Amino acid sequence: MTITRGLISIALATSLASPLFAAGSGSSEPKPKTVTCTKGNVFSESKGKCVPQQDSSLTDEDRIEELRALAYAGRTAEAQALLAALSDQTSDQALTYWGFTHRKLGNVDVSLIFYDKALTQNPNNLLARSYLGQAHVESGRLDLARLQLQEIRDRGGDGGWPELALSEAIRTGTTFNY
Repeated sequence: MTITRGLISIALATSLASPLFAAGSGSSEPKPKTVTCTKGNVFSESKGKCVPQQDSSLTDEDRIEELRALAYAGRTAEAQALLAALSDQTSDQALTYWGFTHRKLGNVDVSLIFYDKALTQNPNNLLARSYLGQAHVESGRLDLARLQLQEIRDRGGDGGWPELALSEAIRTGTTFNY
């Protein structure tokens, strides 16, 4: 039992070693964010540099990469401004980050609505499930957090960041900013 917990802690510490890691789009694995732009700017992959967030060459993916970095850095209001600029406000990815940013702003009830919408649209969104579970940990509802952890495992998320992060949050009571 202690060995298993130790291995989980080591695996989690290894996978979460850098606070600049962010869950990559289309996956649930941490992904490094190598460029952080100044306020009001977003890194454009196509241009290879930071551009104003209104630049027409920006894709939703560019905006999501930047808003993710902002949210994880605690610059939640700036992240929400970029979320509002996404062309697809109804994607499960956008809904997940609306939930994340509202939770980080202390609006847990609002975050639950967004997580629910994301999971209604895509029940296999393991990142949304992990964040929802972490919201339940923050609210003291470990029973509901454990249900999300089991859903992650049942959907093939064993050993991935969403499972490890939620498992650690349940164990320690400490949630993650990324």
